[in-house]
Amino acid sequence: MSKSDLVSLSLIREAHERIKSVVVRTPLYHAAALSDELEGKAFLKLESLQRTGSFKIRGAYNFVAQIPDEIRSHGVITYSSGNHAQAVALAAQLHGVRAVVVMPVNAPQIKRDGAVRLGAEVILEGTTSTERRIRAESIATQESLSIVPPYDAPEIIAGQGTAGLEIAEDCDDFDVVLAPIGGGGLCSGSAAAIRRLRPDVEIVGVEPVGGASMKAAIDAGGPVVLPQVDSIADGLLPVRSGDQTFDHVKELVDDVVLVEDSEIREAAKFLFGQERLVVEFSGAATVAALRSGRVQSNGRTVVAVVSGGNTDPGMIANL
Repeated sequence: MSKSDLVSLSLIREAHERIKSVVVRTPLYHAAALSDELEGKAFLKLESLQRTGSFKIRGAYNFVAQIPDEIRSHGVITYSSGNHAQAVALAAQLHGVRAVVVMPVNAPQIKRDGAVRLGAEVILEGTTSTERRIRAESIATQESLSIVPPYDAPEIIAGQGTAGLEIAEDCDDFDVVLAPIGGGGLCSGSAAAIRRLRPDVEIVGVEPVGGASMKAAIDAGGPVVLPQVDSIADGLLPVRSGDQTFDHVKELVDDVVLVEDSEIREAAKFLFGQERLVVEFSGAATVAALRSGRVQSNGRTVVAVVSGGNTDPGMIANL
């Protein structure tokens, strides 16, 4: 993929216009306790406060809205660990069409319940992204449903990029932005917006050690399939990065760093205890990268995307 094939700023702006009546323009929150700890200035883009509890509605709605009416009327299907499933369910509900979501058998109950509450038919299949994708593709063929991919499509990347667009518009001056990477849609889209609007800003992707599919792709020169994935950050565990998201990260992102589960857990605990924020483990990964020193703030102004807040109440109690 050449530079000209990457998602453009104009596509992200078009996506923002398309979805702005549906999504929340989430706050850019000045995290005072985190700022003090880093001896700098830290802002959090709180996608945990987004509709359905994560950034995913941005890309899902942008994609579903562009399916031709006649085709969309048959319904949509997706495969997801949970957050994208809920987003697709909401996008389908808002368009008045059927939604089927294929989730792993170990998906958090709060995410399963969320998809059902939004009217989706939930099917459980396997534990890996590959297993649920194959099942979804089979059902889509049998029942004439449109597949809404979780990350590897221009419409998804552009939709997720609206979060980066908002950061660039809402923060007067920042030096570093961190985004978590699962399949890479959020990081790719945010980088596509921020790199064009703030070319000097350092852009860093963050993955859990147990699910570092993008880091593996970078090291190998292209997407590879991980033999296994395992992390408390269940939203960041595809066994393979996307092809298009890999191209965006390779071209636009300065670095991809890895964080341990223990660091993610401590970051979630810190955000709850010190900033009074309820954040799922996937959403705490960027803060973990800052607090662990994987990304040095050095007194700079940093923006960390907190990607989601769909966490079981029991987890908060455990923290």
